[in-house]
Amino acid sequence: MAATAELFEEPFVADEYIERLAWRIPGGGSRGGAEAFDPKRLLEEFVNHIQELQVMDERIQRKVEKLEQHCQKEAKEFAKKVQELQKSNQVAFQHFQELDEHISYVATKVCHLGDQLEGVNTPRQRAVEAQKLMKYFNEFLDGELKSDVFTNSEKIKEAADIIQKLHLIAQELPFDRFSEVKSKIASKYHDLELQLIQEFTNAQRRGEISRMREVAAVLLHFKGYSHCVDVYIKQCQEGAYLRNDIFEDTAILCQRVNKQVGDIFSSPETVLAKLIQNIFEVKLQSNVKDQLEEHRKSDAEQYLKNLYELYTRTTNLSSKLMEFNLGTDKQTFLSKLIKSIFISYLENYIEVEIGYLKSRSAMILQRYYDSKNHQKRSIGTGGIQDLKERIRQRTNLPLGPSIDTHGETFLSQEVVVNLLQETKQAFERCHRLSDHSDLPKNAFRIFSMLVEFLCIEHIDYALETGLAGIPSPDSKNANLYFLDVVHQANTIFHLFDKQFNDHLMPLISSSPKLSECLQKKKDIIEQMEMKLDVGIDRTLNCMIGQMKHILAAEQKKTDFKPEDENSVLIQYTNACVKVCGYVRKQVEKIRKSMDGKNVDTVLMELGVRFHRLIYEHLQQYSYSCMGGMLAICDVAEYRKCAKDFKIPLVLQLFDTLHALCNLLVVAPDNLKQVCSGEQLANLDKNILHSFVQLRADYRSARLARHFS
Repeated sequence: MAATAELFEEPFVADEYIERLAWRIPGGGSRGGAEAFDPKRLLEEFVNHIQELQVMDERIQRKVEKLEQHCQKEAKEFAKKVQELQKSNQVAFQHFQELDEHISYVATKVCHLGDQLEGVNTPRQRAVEAQKLMKYFNEFLDGELKSDVFTNSEKIKEAADIIQKLHLIAQELPFDRFSEVKSKIASKYHDLELQLIQEFTNAQRRGEISRMREVAAVLLHFKGYSHCVDVYIKQCQEGAYLRNDIFEDTAILCQRVNKQVGDIFSSPETVLAKLIQNIFEVKLQSNVKDQLEEHRKSDAEQYLKNLYELYTRTTNLSSKLMEFNLGTDKQTFLSKLIKSIFISYLENYIEVEIGYLKSRSAMILQRYYDSKNHQKRSIGTGGIQDLKERIRQRTNLPLGPSIDTHGETFLSQEVVVNLLQETKQAFERCHRLSDHSDLPKNAFRIFSMLVEFLCIEHIDYALETGLAGIPSPDSKNANLYFLDVVHQANTIFHLFDKQFNDHLMPLISSSPKLSECLQKKKDIIEQMEMKLDVGIDRTLNCMIGQMKHILAAEQKKTDFKPEDENSVLIQYTNACVKVCGYVRKQVEKIRKSMDGKNVDTVLMELGVRFHRLIYEHLQQYSYSCMGGMLAICDVAEYRKCAKDFKIPLVLQLFDTLHALCNLLVVAPDNLKQVCSGEQLANLDKNILHSFVQLRADYRSARLARHFS
């Protein structure tokens, strides 16, 4: 049976059980082993095992029945005990209700008795107290204070209570009959009040919080209680301002007082608020006045810096004080204190700001022009100037004499950074010091100053000077500096736009001034871009003019119609080399001077004009066979140069021009085939004919016949 029990494992699986049993029987394994498989023996063992299981089942069944009987017996006994306990609980609950009713009855009787006793005792106590007050009043009436409470300094608390009550009574008495006694009581009242305040002062100096609390509680009913608070506030500040940082000292002082004021006074929030008010109206106001009045009329820059710093530190201090309990509306309370200090300075802040910004910006610009030994020209305004501007925009003609700027752009990164820095600080001060309703208007005025001095007085002046410095297209060896102006102006525009977005937009984003600022910015940028476009266009004309001078000086008629066809050894002409070199330098300069799509736009315009120049230049010569080959080589070099533009249209134009040059050398019999090729098929026949006419052999009847 023990062996059978070992075969049971949790969880029980019948198949696994049979398998384990078979393996334990010698010769019963299904996979072979030391003994051969014996089915009879296996059957015999299974039969015996079944019998053992049956016996085991019977024994277990008997045990289960016995346990069930025992469990039923215990359940009956437990139910009987529960019923007995329920009966006992009901009896106890009844006793508890009776006891509760009895206690309530007794308590009612006691309360009634207490009320009766109080009704008897209260008048008695009042009578006793009135008798004592009459006794003390008689002493004042007789003019001699004999009671121990008035002569013993240790009983000052009791004396204060008595004299305070006598003082109230004396005020109800007629003056003509009791003037003398009323005077004596008032005198004693005043003396005790002074003694209590002195006692409070001494206790504060000794740091005895408990004694201060006792004296303050007594003084609470006296008229001099506010004087007690004043003494506390005054002594709190003694030795608190030993450093130069009044704001940090104030924060530390208020933190310290906030911890102890609740242990001394019955209304700590009132005392703390009065302390803060005293600090603001005396200490801070005096400090602010000293620092601002010193520079108010003599140094606007220092005045604005001090005003911004003092106001910022005061508002930061106010934020720290908001942590304390100062009453119901502490935000309004602190705001009024700050306003009382700075109201006279904030009323005309923006006028001082604009005046300083104007003078400072003018000085920065003048200092720059002085460093360049440049006398700033007056850019005219009015009808004549406007007429000139419109003519120049429409015709690109230089109006007036050209000015030699000696390569100076009259644009300075340092000047721009200084102007933007001054304006940035002005925006920060404006944000902090302006009233919320005036903030957009004030920010717009500062922005207008930036536009006037940065955009008009500096950038626009540089553009005008740069335009005046662009030579005419016919000038030889002209130095073109306007692209340097473009490059620097482009950089400045980015900085200007960044400050607009970073510092101005947050101040005006939710006001009507936003659209006004955006329009002003748009107008000034469009005005600048228009002048830049004019300058770039005239600069491109000058570049083309320089190329014309190179071609006129270097290109010879014999280049394309040599006297000895066999003596031509060069790959391309000298004129082509110099023009390509010049063009590559200008392309590189344009890429450095501009960014984004502007680069492609300008390069495409230059490329188209470059192509037109070469096209018209080639039309001026007659070409022999060898000269035509040299022209093809030149155009191939021009096309290689055009690849540097990285503009598909420009490269396509030179590819077509290269194909046209093939007409100069192709055999007469193949002219029609070449003209119908992919690159030339879409061209006007007159263009093709014009190139064929450039051939030296065009007059021959054979060539004319083939092309007709």
